[in-house]
Amino acid sequence: MLLLASNGLTSPNLLAAVSPRLAGARSAALVVTADNLYKSDNYHVPRCRQALEGLGLSVELFDLDADPAERLLDYDAVECIGGNPFYLLQSIRLHRAEPVLRALAGRKLLIGWSAAAFVFGPTLALVNQYSPELNTPGLADLSALALTDVQVLPHYSRFLTRFPRFEETCAAYEATHRCAVLRLNDGDGVLIDGSAQTLVRA
Repeated sequence: MLLLASNGLTSPNLLAAVSPRLAGARSAALVVTADNLYKSDNYHVPRCRQALEGLGLSVELFDLDADPAERLLDYDAVECIGGNPFYLLQSIRLHRAEPVLRALAGRKLLIGWSAAAFVFGPTLALVNQYSPELNTPGLADLSALALTDVQVLPHYSRFLTRFPRFEETCAAYEATHRCAVLRLNDGDGVLIDGSAQTLVRA
């Protein structure tokens, strides 16, 4: 099962939706790779750990740049934090982690929020519309993992005032690419289980 979220498990509704799907689960990996500057010192790590522990999981930090991707299969749930989506995608490619993440989404619970929510979708083209300067690896191919064809725009209400023409940019993207983008506010998420999709609002 795949969960694409705006800023992680930050609302009671999202926690309530995820909890039944973790029945019997004991362990979780918190993947910090997307924050290529601070890694495990990312300021979101304590609250992400607390949320997972609140669901009864023993949590270990994990970094694809340092740990073998195959080890992720040992966990019952895996959460990938936000950061730089271009860096995260490059790391996944370099360390051949895509098959592992695909298997996790099919058999266990894989959570991706913010940057990771883009990477788990079909393309980074939308985030590139807003923040091309994040493409510090210089990726020419913006194709993402396509674990789902759902495209999301995290932090929607918060970023409306941060970026000029934020909604107009998204609407133009939808028209150009003939797709629909799911706008997620912080605390929102969409659970994807095969062809079934459940939108959870905060």
